[in-house]
Amino acid sequence: MTARRAGPDDPAERGRLAIAPTVLRKIVEHAADGTPGTLLHERRLAGIGVGTAGATARVAEGPDGAVDVALELALRYPAPVRAAVEAVRARVSGELERIAGRHVRALSVTVSGLRTGVEPVPTGRRVE
Repeated sequence: MTARRAGPDDPAERGRLAIAPTVLRKIVEHAADGTPGTLLHERRLAGIGVGTAGATARVAEGPDGAVDVALELALRYPAPVRAAVEAVRARVSGELERIAGRHVRALSVTVSGLRTGVEPVPTGRRVE
């Protein structure tokens, strides 16, 4: 009995790689959250803390594989906003290229807030 090959020898000829938009979004959010100067903030539901959240992103993929990104995040105060946003742009673009092989065609950043980075510790008591 002879062994039969499953496909061509060239890896590029073996098939196609599809990366879901959700994966691209998570790469963008993780890269943005890891950039110095960005902040995670407390998530609250009906006044109850339910964890933390960071940057939120929307990613649209074009027919050529390039992506358009809309990113919303909070920055540490006081920080030079322009420099922090440029650092976020560079890191997000670099990570998408490195991890997913995607070129960023457009990257819009909305700074939703400036915070000191020192959040009050919840006491569990409600003030009325």
